Amino acid sequence: MPILCGVHEDAGKAAMAVAETVGEEQIAQRLIAAGVFPTKQRLDVGLVILAKPQHLSADQIIAGIRAMGSRVSKATVYNTLNLFCERGLLRTVEVDPTRHYYDSTIDAHHHFYNVDTGEITDIPLGAISLQVGTELPPGTEQAGVEVVIRVRSR
Repeated sequence: MPILCGVHEDAGKAAMAVAETVGEEQIAQRLIAAGVFPTKQRLDVGLVILAKPQHLSADQIIAGIRAMGSRVSKATVYNTLNLFCERGLLRTVEVDPTRHYYDSTIDAHHHFYNVDTGEITDIPLGAISLQVGTELPPGTEQAGVEVVIRVRSR
């Protein structure tokens, strides 16, 4: 059964609820384990995006941080998200050339993306098989496959 990880319109309420269940200490431990120094701003970003399986845009993360009563600049949020991706704490999901989301589930998996609602649903890795009918270019090896299946509401 796929895990539903919605892109919430009201990321602020979700962030408040998450901050109550996952503390700064737990997030700080995850950051330290990944080699990231846990500054207040990084902890704020982590409390919003790392506390549970979800897909959020940078703007939704900023809204969640503000709903918790903190202020972090947009540049700091983007820099922190890039750092989290570099250190393996997050993945990005590109749903179209102009829009991408941050995914707190770092294990390999695929996605359904509803173009009408913006909802993203995880698809387990083994649920999709892909057969490539040609050889890889010389001197290369497969580094991974990520599938985003775009769907519409009926």
